[in-house]
Amino acid sequence: MNSYRFRLIVPLSLIILLVLFSLGAVLGPFFKDFYLERMFDRIEKETHLVVYQLEEIDLTDETRLQERVSEIAERLDVRLTVIEEEGEVLAETATSPEEMDNHLNRPEIQSAVDNEGGRETRYSATVGKELLYFALPFETETGSSGFIRLGVAMDELNAVYQNIWTLLFVSFFIAFLIILVLASKLTNQMVKPVEDARRVANELAKGNFEARTFEGENLETGELNRSINVLAENLSQITRTYESQQERLETLIENMGSGLILINAKGDITLINRSCKELFDEETELWKNQLYYKVIKHKQIIQFIQEIFLTECRTRKHLKLSVGIYIKHVDVHGAPIIGIDEKLKGIVLVFHDITELKKLEQARKDFVANVSHELRTPVTSLKGFTETLLDGAMEDENLRKRFLTIIANESERLEGLIVDLLELSKIEGAKFQLNWQHVTLESVVDEVFIILKNKAEAKKMRLERKLIGSTCIEGDPHRIKQILINLVNNAIVYSPEGGRINVRVKEQTETVVLEVEDTGIGINKKEIPRVFERFYRVDRARSRNSGGTGLGLAIVKHLAEAHHAKISVESEVGRGTNFRLMFYKKRQSELEE
Repeated sequence: MNSYRFRLIVPLSLIILLVLFSLGAVLGPFFKDFYLERMFDRIEKETHLVVYQLEEIDLTDETRLQERVSEIAERLDVRLTVIEEEGEVLAETATSPEEMDNHLNRPEIQSAVDNEGGRETRYSATVGKELLYFALPFETETGSSGFIRLGVAMDELNAVYQNIWTLLFVSFFIAFLIILVLASKLTNQMVKPVEDARRVANELAKGNFEARTFEGENLETGELNRSINVLAENLSQITRTYESQQERLETLIENMGSGLILINAKGDITLINRSCKELFDEETELWKNQLYYKVIKHKQIIQFIQEIFLTECRTRKHLKLSVGIYIKHVDVHGAPIIGIDEKLKGIVLVFHDITELKKLEQARKDFVANVSHELRTPVTSLKGFTETLLDGAMEDENLRKRFLTIIANESERLEGLIVDLLELSKIEGAKFQLNWQHVTLESVVDEVFIILKNKAEAKKMRLERKLIGSTCIEGDPHRIKQILINLVNNAIVYSPEGGRINVRVKEQTETVVLEVEDTGIGINKKEIPRVFERFYRVDRARSRNSGGTGLGLAIVKHLAEAHHAKISVESEVGRGTNFRLMFYKKRQSELEE
């Protein structure tokens, strides 16, 4: 805005200076000519007065003439010359008449010869300066004739002319300053509202819609500033409405239970909500502004997206995804985004995680079959051997003892199955609660080693432990002990004789990691997501022979989730398996609070 004021004041100042200089150029010569005319008028009148004074003097009386001429010249402060008709100088006030040349050819004398009077401005060699001359012919009472010439020095006129220019310069300079001050004040009055309007406009451009400008009283600028204030108020209202709607929309998108992904026409992911992170168990916020096929690892989803891009039709599919150690069932809805110009702008995907529903549905289908299958063997054995005994085998002491032993083992197995079912049902119940205490995992490991020491020695296996840092956490000691017993027992069951089982406890910043590693048969990568399912066995024959119920790892999973612990499995067929649980040092609900 300073440049605007500069562009306005500088040209205005130049125009004022140009006008004043032009006015001075006109007035200077005008005053000079005016004063020159006044001097000519004065000298002409003085010359006539001299003529009148010398008419009675005899020109032949040079002494008296010279005295008279000197007296008049002194009174009038002029140079006075009396010239004879033939041009001879009779009297002169500037020098001796005898030293002077004939003046008949002087311009002013020639003008006087031709007219009644002659005037001329020229340099005088006698005086050594520029003089204003006026010559007038005259005739005395005695009949003599000649010329009277008055000369006035131009120094007076030059001094007056210089004073005129000084006066004009000072007057014009003062006038210029006054005009410039008034113009600056007027410019400020005009520029200030515009500058204020510019400032507010810049603030509005930056997004500060609370900025306002002073409206003032000027009609034009006041109307402009009022319009800007109205615009700012409207923009502020629109922005508040937009921000409110945007906040509601973001809150809805981020907190909706279903995953949402928005992909533009180029294939870049432009929007992804929080539910996708939980669904895919990845840092999905890093997917934003990335090509979908470079960040999404599931080929089924990539093919589904490509299908929508090709057909530009709404599509729905049920996908089965492997996420970590889990199998997730996802109901995916996809739809193209068509613009007003009927061109594809992108696609939107909505993921509904129906894993729990599928589990419940599958549980309802499989529970009876699984329980029946698991109960059938011991019940069949009990019934068969009991009937055999009743049919007469009880008379044979060896058979009776053998069959009763089998009946006792099968009864024990049936009891264990029922206990595990009840335990799992209790853990999954809504009223299930942990008995939170300070637990030292080191002592829990020692107790489990004592319990399973004989079973491990029976297979000539070594139980080893490694502790790093503090092993204290908050949890239910009984349930953590139950988790570790199941994991170590499985490691013993699925490891060959002479194997080794390592239990490692390592402290981290906010967590304590518990690992159970064996040198057993291992688990195929395809089977890892299913090892925590009820009644699922990697090696069914070995599990049944060991008396396992197939519910141990399901119990481990539920108890780990109850402690907010994260569980993972790493395994390689023929080389062993490593179960890893990450427990928080402090109760997770307290951390969230």
